[in-house]
Amino acid sequence: MNGEDERGNESDGGGNDWDAEVAEWDEEVAEWETDSDGSVGDAGSTDGDETVGDAGSTEGSDQHPTGDPDHRAADEPEPAADPDLEPESADRVPKVVSAGHINWDVTIHVDQLPEPDGETRIERLEQSGGGSAANVAVGLVGLGGQSVVYGSVGGDESGALALRELASAGVDPGQVLVAADEPTSVKYVIVDGEGELLMLANDGANESFSAAEFDPDTLRAADHLHLTGQQPGTAAALATAAGEADATRSFDPGRRAGDREFDAALHATDVLFVNDREADALAASTDIDPWEPDDRVVAIKLGSDGATIRTPHGDVSHPGFDVDPVDTAGAGDAFAAGFLGAALRDPEVTDGGFSHDPRDYQVPLLVGNACGAIAAEAVTARVDLSWDRVRETMGDSPESDLLIEIRV
Repeated sequence: MNGEDERGNESDGGGNDWDAEVAEWDEEVAEWETDSDGSVGDAGSTDGDETVGDAGSTEGSDQHPTGDPDHRAADEPEPAADPDLEPESADRVPKVVSAGHINWDVTIHVDQLPEPDGETRIERLEQSGGGSAANVAVGLVGLGGQSVVYGSVGGDESGALALRELASAGVDPGQVLVAADEPTSVKYVIVDGEGELLMLANDGANESFSAAEFDPDTLRAADHLHLTGQQPGTAAALATAAGEADATRSFDPGRRAGDREFDAALHATDVLFVNDREADALAASTDIDPWEPDDRVVAIKLGSDGATIRTPHGDVSHPGFDVDPVDTAGAGDAFAAGFLGAALRDPEVTDGGFSHDPRDYQVPLLVGNACGAIAAEAVTARVDLSWDRVRETMGDSPESDLLIEIRV
């Protein structure tokens, strides 16, 4: 990875030949797996929103209707009697470009955070790959999708480890920009005994990439572009290019949603992922109200209360799945991976753009909730997702708690 701003591990199979790219990376991963120095710890990022169950309700506001299934209005539609909870059986294999932050994480577990001038014992320390874009890409591969990640790392050991771990997970990092003179962004995640977080980070090379360096053939070969935190101009340009390539688009702007000029990218987005605080910030600072969207789908993550999917024609909510949280970092990324992994397989949801019928999001919501719950119980933010783990987390009849409101 020498030379300023070189592409990391560039494949020469052609961006429009997805199978060739994947085969080439599989070959390289196989070589790495035989390398005695090739083991890297499990992943974990801090860019994702905190969520424990996933899907659910909004309480205490007329603007934010309740998701309590015990308060279903008489005229509200019931959920589908038997929604298809096996989306992996669909013929479609979603091909997704995930663009944004790629980090190296150091996760430190303590019993409790120390007072000023105090000291506490480290119970467990893990190093792993992270960053919202990378986490979602890995999650989608675990659910049977194909992922290319686009972002930037520094020309240091942490960057090399992050790229190696992505490739080992089955993600194509061939488009990642290596800024040789910059350090890779490293995040220190301190988790107390209750699963609450404290984060320390440097910016490093995290946003050194731009839309100009991205191979347009790779985007044309994809079905979907998922954007996470990055320079607003880069997000806008990538979203525009995806639209020209007839790819659908989603955006999880993260904690800085309300104080960065993301307006152009937001308006180009088919599906917006935010938590409740970010939704309020966007409603206050932009002309987009995530709680009452008029031309897009919004997934609002509500932590231990689950999540709600808002559309111009109504909402679907679910209270999530009960878990004992260990580390809530990255659970929002897992939710996004699960939601997209299910939605992009269903032609009724995504053909001609994302559907605005809230009933179409019952399964993506349930899958997203299950993935968020799985992540919250993991030691680090990046977690191994699979359809077997999703079904195990769902248990029996998860659809019974769905609450659907249709607006005519």
